[in-house]
Amino acid sequence: MKKNIILKLYTFMISFIVLTTFHTSVLAADPKLITTINNAFEKIESYIMKISTPAAAVAVGTGVLMKKFSFGDEEKIRTSNKLIRGSLFSYGFILCIDLILSLFQTLLT
Repeated sequence: MKKNIILKLYTFMISFIVLTTFHTSVLAADPKLITTINNAFEKIESYIMKISTPAAAVAVGTGVLMKKFSFGDEEKIRTSNKLIRGSLFSYGFILCIDLILSLFQTLLT
């Protein structure tokens, strides 16, 4: 009888310790490291979105001015067309990636 009570007491103590120690996995919460990494990626994504718009505008403006002041030089016109096209494709790619990431984020929550 006494051994049975002691065994139940030890079982209760061990389960209490396990539940309080590993509460993040028991309650299905994110660990602190995962939360920190997610916040870091969200900050990086917001910085990229803030920087990409002015960078694309500067690149397109540079391409337009390069084309305007090429004075008929075919090499400068080709280079400016590549610059304009590349910057617009890159900016579009960044916007599409942001759209896809926000779609996944809404689907997962």
